[in-house]
Amino acid sequence: MTAIRPQPGIMDIALYQGGASTIAGKSHVLKLSSNENPAGFSDAAKEAFLRAAHDLHRYPGTDHARLRAAIGEVQGLDPDNIICGVGSDEVLQFVTQSYCGVGDEVIYTEHGFSLYPLLAMAAGATPVKVAERERKVDVDAILSACTKKTRIVFLTNPGNPTGTMIEPEEIAWLADKLPPQVLLVLDSAYAEFADGYDGGAALVSERQNMIMTRTFSKIHGLGGLRIGWGYAPRAIIDVLNRVRQPFNLSEVQLSVAEAAMRDTAWVEKCRNDNAKWRAWLRNALIDLGVEVDQSFANFILARFVDGNEAAGCDAHLRDNGIIVRRVTGYGFPEALRITVGDEAACRQVVHAVAQFKGLR
Repeated sequence: MTAIRPQPGIMDIALYQGGASTIAGKSHVLKLSSNENPAGFSDAAKEAFLRAAHDLHRYPGTDHARLRAAIGEVQGLDPDNIICGVGSDEVLQFVTQSYCGVGDEVIYTEHGFSLYPLLAMAAGATPVKVAERERKVDVDAILSACTKKTRIVFLTNPGNPTGTMIEPEEIAWLADKLPPQVLLVLDSAYAEFADGYDGGAALVSERQNMIMTRTFSKIHGLGGLRIGWGYAPRAIIDVLNRVRQPFNLSEVQLSVAEAAMRDTAWVEKCRNDNAKWRAWLRNALIDLGVEVDQSFANFILARFVDGNEAAGCDAHLRDNGIIVRRVTGYGFPEALRITVGDEAACRQVVHAVAQFKGLR
């Protein structure tokens, strides 16, 4: 038997399963399982991609200065307080790697992003799951779960897969009440879809115990390139940059992300289109007897009578070439998470659900 062993916690990690993209026997499918932008990416991003292809033989910059400057300009933030990563996932990994270890605890909420406990275990820490209240984050429950061992609290706002939000005032109250050794990580991957929401940037600017993470995978339509960023006090950014690989982002990623960030007209168009069809999809499903909370993201959580009905509807959708996401692993055996597509996609979903319900 070999004496080579992985670090504690690593072998307890179940491999992440992404949203399905194919259905056996069907050549054309409607994929609504991964919260992708149905409009894709902007022309500006495409042009930047093509230009960057001429420099594939060059090493990228290590400081991400142009991208950080673009983010700072558009978001009204200090570029020196920004870090960029391979998706916001990598920034979250930097945080756990830097701020927790064996014997520490990491808090996440029961319907929060499934990556959080995996990151905690990879660092040797113990993930602690805290109950939500009617599919919304419960800040009192989080505070009650804090101990002397707590080092990080992960909070998703808007939530995934719920789509629900808590108000900035609640987040501020939580941040101010946390024990002094705890870092509050505000995962704002879907912030752009919530009208008037800054993702928590203003809260971070006023505090020393918070970091906000964002992504280019959702509203910017760049999931295939894997680009994200974080905003935090400079002392935290300095720590994270010490564990970041110097060439973690390619010139292609950096150039395309910069163009996408500066194309604010495209972001606004995508936000408006999503808001329109998100409301339409929710109301249409409610009319069919499906329970759907108000969502502030680019998906809705459709809740059926029980797990059997949800499984039956999922199978019917797949028979019609539509892929949505079962979210049993998130604590919702009775629910399906459905990405908000374009008009044709939303109407196709509602028609299929109505068929399943025997209403058409």
